[in-house]
Amino acid sequence: MCGRYASARKKHELLEEFQVEQDGDPDTELGADYNVAPTKNVYAVLSRVPKEAERAVRQLRIVKWGLVPAWAKDPSIGSRLINARAETLAEKPSFRQAFAKRRCLLPADGYFEWMPVEGEKKKKQPYFIHPSDGGVLAMAGLYEFWKDPSRADDDPLKWLVTCTVITTDAEDNLGRIHDRMPMMIEQDRWAEWLDPKLTDTGQAARLLAPPESGRLTAHPISTDVNNVRNNGPDLIKPLPEVEETALF
Repeated sequence: MCGRYASARKKHELLEEFQVEQDGDPDTELGADYNVAPTKNVYAVLSRVPKEAERAVRQLRIVKWGLVPAWAKDPSIGSRLINARAETLAEKPSFRQAFAKRRCLLPADGYFEWMPVEGEKKKKQPYFIHPSDGGVLAMAGLYEFWKDPSRADDDPLKWLVTCTVITTDAEDNLGRIHDRMPMMIEQDRWAEWLDPKLTDTGQAARLLAPPESGRLTAHPISTDVNNVRNNGPDLIKPLPEVEETALF
């Protein structure tokens, strides 16, 4: 699963990195967040065809983490739909429409997982998992629009935009920490993955290829990350060698 990640890049960096044509929320910028948790607002890269336009435009939007399907009676379901398994995207009612029409990229610096500590039943060691080259991690995601029936049509909060992170089996080097990981989309597949005209889920599924071994690396970090109220760059720093050695 992916239940926590870090996203500290500034908006202008993401606009450039993902070759975004339109800033969907020009008056708002999210601060650096080293402990992104479900229900928080996050950046998402997506492509949509504006009204009266002939082609899709790549946008950077602020969305809420935790997918709320269009048919949901209320948004509380979002807290249970933070991840979507790649293997069943085309089957699950909560995800199949978004998989066909509303795919996105969720930029991250890396994500967190917890590994049980041998010999200690309740203790788990957190790890920060990130691209080996220090680049951006483009997690595969889905997004949805939910219409709040209790609000007036001209209410700016009428529409809620939410997202979920697609997960897959962890590659060998990471499987020792956790058996699942976020699905990455490599840069040469970004355009096709985001293309709203691609509605064939079989073809979209072929774009979901796990990263090559060694593409990601992991290091143990402080348990301070366990508390969602903690934040800051210290959360992703490797443990001192003495502490790391004591884990094994």
